[in-house]
Parts: sequence; C-alpha cells; structure tokens
Amino acid sequence: MIHHNKHTPTDWREETERRVAKGIALFKQGYNCSQAVTLAFADWYEVPEGLMARMAASFGGGIGRMRETCGTASGMFMLAGLEIATEEPDQEVKAQNYKAVQQLAAMFKEQTGSLICRELLKNYVRNASLRNRTHESATLARARNDASADENEKNVVSTDPTPEARTDEYYKKRPCVKMVELAIRTYMKWLYDTKD
Repeated sequence: MIHHNKHTPTDWREETERRVAKGIALFKQGYNCSQAVTLAFADWYEVPEGLMARMAASFGGGIGRMRETCGTASGMFMLAGLEIATEEPDQEVKAQNYKAVQQLAAMFKEQTGSLICRELLKNYVRNASLRNRTHESATLARARNDASADENEKNVVSTDPTPEARTDEYYKKRPCVKMVELAIRTYMKWLYDTKD
C-alpha cells in the first residue's frame, strides 16, 4: 500500500488524543464537521489550513446540509485520498484508495450503525427522548417518544441550507461532536493498523 504520510508518532494514543481535542475545538469554533476532521490533520499532510478548510467546506451537514453521507465520514475519506493516491491516474493506487475508504466506512458503520447523517441524527434524537423518560413504563415512553421524536427530527434533520447557530441547545440535540471524535479516532486506528 502506498502511504504519503511521513509521520510515525512515538505515542499513537497521545497523538490520537491531541488530534481529537483539536478536531472538537475546531468544530466548537464553528467549522463544520467535515472541516473539523480534515483540519485536525492539515499539519500531518502539510496542507495549508485555508486550503483544507475550503476543500472540506461543502461536506458538512451530510454534504451541503442535505443530510446524506456524514461529513465526518467524508472528512475521513478525503484524508484517505491524501494518504493513498497519486497525482496521475493509476489503477492500482485507485484500487488501494477505494479499499481504504471501504475499510474506513466499515469501521465507522460498525460503531454508529450508519454513514448517513439523517439516520445518525434521527437515532440520536430517538435515543435522547428515551433516555429522558427513564421513570415511565417502556410502552408509555415509546408512545411519547414517537410524538416528541418526530417533532425533534423535523428540526434536527432540516435540509434548510442555513446553518444553525452553535448554542448549548444545538450541541444537546446533535451527535456531531461525538462523530468528529469518532471519525478522528477511527482514522488514527486505521493509520496505525495499516502502517508499514
């Protein structure tokens, strides 16, 4: 496998924690989920941060807030292109890159159940509604959950292109910070597992 990354951390755990903290901080500063993941590795691949931010800008919110492929997963896939690709067409390298993307996708889905932003958001809303009803019977909680979750889903899964303000309420109703963390950890694990 062709790897373009020249870094070999002496402590992979420490390096992972550093990149996770950086990605979460970037997301909380207002960068979208895809930008937060890719920018956490800009120095790793020696890509100017401005270029990396512009390159990943359209992938937030499940690609342009359409709630399709999760922006954090898209960020991992862009990083895989920086890790395994050439500037000229090469079928062997292309196959290696696609294999890497498929491995990363499988690792992500194994932990989240989906690559789709809309599904991740809906699952988070439904699970949060159930967690908030711990003292009710399961049947009553499910019935109330369905009604409140449907309303919350409409708000959280909106495809309105206008991004929401980052408030405490925003962070409570979305798994995005967790997805940024998970994508960075997944990518670092994949790098570690595939290093020479």
